[in-house]
Amino acid sequence: MKSNYLLIYFLLISTFGFSQILDLRGTVKESGTNVPIAGANIKVKNGQLFTTSNFDGTFVLKGVHKGETILVSFLGFKTYEYVVSSSQDNLSISLVEDKNALEQVVVVGYSSKKKKDVTGAVSVVASKTIEELRPIQASQALQGTVSGVTVNAASGAPGSGFSINIRGISSNSNNQPYVLIDGYEGDLNLLNPSDVESITVLKDAQAAVYGSVGANGVIIVTTKQGKKNSRPKVSFESSFGMQETSKKMRLLNATEYALLLNESYANGGQALPYPDVSNLGKGTDWQDEVFRSAMLYNNNLSISGGTDKIIYSFSGSNVKQDGIIGLDKSGFDRSNARVSVAVDLSDKFNLSTNLMYTDFNRQSLNENGIGSVLFNAINAPSTLSVYDNLGNYTLIPDTPGYGNEVINPLAQIENTYNSYNQKKINGNIVLQIKPFKDFKITTRYGFNSANSVGKSFSKELFYGTGKVFNVTRNSVSQNAIRYSDFTYDLFGEYEKTFLENHKVKLTVGGTLIEKNEEGLFATGYDVPYNSWDYADIQLANGAPPDGVIPNGSYKNAPYKKPSLFTTIDYNFKEKYLLSFIFRRDQSSHFAKNNSVAYFKSFLGGWIVSEEDFFNKESLVNFLKIRGSYGTLGNDVAGLSDYRSVLSGEATYVFDNTLVNGVAIGRIPNEKIKWETGEKLDVGFDLKAFDNKLELIADYFNDIRSDLLIQNVPVSGISGGYAPGSGNPTLNAGKVRNRGAEITLNYKSNVNKFKYELGVNVTKIQNEVLEVNNATGYQESGAFGIGQLPPTRMQVGQPIGVFYGLQADGIFQNQAEIDAHPSQSGLGSTVTSPGDIRYKDIDGNGKIDFNDRTFIGKPIADYTLGFNLNLGYKNIDFIAYSYASIGNDLIRNYERTENKLNKLDYVLDRWTGEGTSNTVPRVTTGATNNNLFSSYFVEDASFLRIQNIQLGYSLSQNVLEKLNLAKLRFYLSANNIYTFTKYRGFDPTANTGNPISGGIDYGFYPQPRIYSFGLNVNF
Repeated sequence: MKSNYLLIYFLLISTFGFSQILDLRGTVKESGTNVPIAGANIKVKNGQLFTTSNFDGTFVLKGVHKGETILVSFLGFKTYEYVVSSSQDNLSISLVEDKNALEQVVVVGYSSKKKKDVTGAVSVVASKTIEELRPIQASQALQGTVSGVTVNAASGAPGSGFSINIRGISSNSNNQPYVLIDGYEGDLNLLNPSDVESITVLKDAQAAVYGSVGANGVIIVTTKQGKKNSRPKVSFESSFGMQETSKKMRLLNATEYALLLNESYANGGQALPYPDVSNLGKGTDWQDEVFRSAMLYNNNLSISGGTDKIIYSFSGSNVKQDGIIGLDKSGFDRSNARVSVAVDLSDKFNLSTNLMYTDFNRQSLNENGIGSVLFNAINAPSTLSVYDNLGNYTLIPDTPGYGNEVINPLAQIENTYNSYNQKKINGNIVLQIKPFKDFKITTRYGFNSANSVGKSFSKELFYGTGKVFNVTRNSVSQNAIRYSDFTYDLFGEYEKTFLENHKVKLTVGGTLIEKNEEGLFATGYDVPYNSWDYADIQLANGAPPDGVIPNGSYKNAPYKKPSLFTTIDYNFKEKYLLSFIFRRDQSSHFAKNNSVAYFKSFLGGWIVSEEDFFNKESLVNFLKIRGSYGTLGNDVAGLSDYRSVLSGEATYVFDNTLVNGVAIGRIPNEKIKWETGEKLDVGFDLKAFDNKLELIADYFNDIRSDLLIQNVPVSGISGGYAPGSGNPTLNAGKVRNRGAEITLNYKSNVNKFKYELGVNVTKIQNEVLEVNNATGYQESGAFGIGQLPPTRMQVGQPIGVFYGLQADGIFQNQAEIDAHPSQSGLGSTVTSPGDIRYKDIDGNGKIDFNDRTFIGKPIADYTLGFNLNLGYKNIDFIAYSYASIGNDLIRNYERTENKLNKLDYVLDRWTGEGTSNTVPRVTTGATNNNLFSSYFVEDASFLRIQNIQLGYSLSQNVLEKLNLAKLRFYLSANNIYTFTKYRGFDPTANTGNPISGGIDYGFYPQPRIYSFGLNVNF
């Protein structure tokens, strides 16, 4: 009986021991570097308890039973197992890098690879970087963070979007990379950055798997999903920001303006317009009047989690940004909602879907051109006030010398009325089937469906006699556009290891893409009350002017592209890597004989560090040498380049009466074909010093052939010069980009202080190899009023090279003028001391427009990116910056009329012999000084401090009391300062045009933003 009592006693003790509920607190670090690991998974083995480590590696797991096993895991590291024996307040867990430490999975096309097996030039921007930068648009996350990639804002106006170039400008038409979001074509500018898990950039022949759209590079976006066996995670992010202009130009104040104008009148032999300047003072600073402090709000809520069979992620966000010019008149707001669900229907079937909804609204002002708001703010005389004596906006005088396009910029802002709204739903449905081991079939349907409406109102206005912005009759214009596309993929993947050392992966499949677009547009006249409130076609009751058709519509022929592809990956002994990619594309943009093209590439790699002869104890931990070569395409032909369209104008005679009709438009060319990119890349990846140092280097040579050049002259009898017609488009150009990239990252830890440093450098040499039209070059862009185009695509030069007169100082006296070739061939027959001296390039003893030459280029010699990440206890600090060296810009935001304002560099003008050899005299007389020349070309090299952020996270003890997983506050400053000699608002100014993009028409500057925000995880 006594033994029975003892048995019961021991059973109770054992039960009590194993039912003890314990709490674990600790830190997860990298073994060797002691760098904290954020986002590590801490889970009870075969249980439901689950948590993740914070940014500083700390975690808390409550309610663990004694004797249970805790699994700690993170991608690229071996899983750590810990048997719970007692409560722990300071558990230190060091994760050891896996034998395959670089086995981060990277999406490289229709499938994925371990990072160590990637043989192409592939870069990845992880969600960590995106969260640190907190960009308004996802494209900004690539700015300065990826070597070989440049990101330029189309404008600093909110919602204006960004253009992306990968390894330079190769085409005279479209240079934008192909963007895929979860496998289907998408738009980075409309995506919520907080939804992005990673952005992968394919730069070389690896992109050949996308064939006809891969030549400009490919950007693959993977959005966030839930995790299996994880409790619901609720995250809320919110920030509030204040914006201001990042720069003001140095303009003349009222007194300086008046004195300069007096001097120009005196030099022209005219009476002084301002005999007394003593009471003028500084006058009106039109930039201060135009620029405003503007608000920025950004909120994001997400919920994610999962079970053994289902993972889910839901999110919603809203960003509202007013413009620093005009506030809501140049503002935008974007709302996003996303649903992502994946279900394991069985061991062999997985069904997933990812749906996104976007509501995008934007208003805009006249910008980046002659007559824009900023153009007028720069050129409006500082002697004029904003309002007249009656409280109305002051009119810029309409007398000669003031320009017929320069008006009061404040009045221009107030009288601008427009709106744009786009509602878009996009997403995909994916079914994956694993019929047997080593084989997987994926069928995927992705789609975009968007409806947009736009409206603009031209109010009846009078800005002065002869002003181009006068409106004598009001009108409202409206449009509605419907766009849709779908991408259907079906492919199979077979992966098998043979004879232990031979690993083969075969992917075979097909893709079908179709795009459709149609639209309506109409204009109504005589809007009631001359008011935006009544600006609607239904209310406009006036008849259109004679000969004007006030409405119309269009429906594009469907664009279709069926494709077949295959990839073969071979891995021998985890050392020697080979890949082959083949794709066949067919496009409806080309005639039958040229509609099909074949693209292929070869890639290889050698993991040197896996060789027996490699010293495993050396400072170098990993070394891979790789190379690639392949052909890719760029499908940029227009819908009607190869076929006849009745878009021309013609007059016919019927019954002895002239009747207006239509005729064949641009002459078609059935022989046009794809642009073809030929890409070569050689590089290596290296890790050293216990994987603290990472070095990636590449040399590349990209040649783009068969560029489509429009309006190539042919025989006049073909009708190419008839009204509404045009000469045909030909494959007649070739461009080469070659250069090198280096990326260097270093991370380490000293006690509780961690730091990460990164730098990337890209060197690109761009050269036009062929332009096979009648002239041997293609011109583009505009400078001033009525002058010759200032930019070219010409053999032997970078694309977009500046072409104009070469300034050679200032004539100091009449003797220098007499000794120099005559410049009368430029227009003005009189040259005086103080005028610009131009070089006689052709050496024929006279200066005319045949002496134009190459005087600058918009393409940088080097682009660089820098980043710094520091952490100490609960405090974190990050800084990002980027730079561009060797690029120029054309200064085209100054109107040359003598009564308009000027930048203050004219104070250093020539006023007599020896006073200046750079800035010409001022005068009301005719000169050649305003012709396009190197005088208007400036070095636009810069270094920009893009982002600085200081954050503080509450300690684990405080979070427990608040029942929160994370609470972080941060202060952030964006676009803090730009070091540059460029006089304009922004040295990154670029219109996006590959030839004329380097002309600055008065670029809307990107704002400086000060923000306060918080991140909460429940």
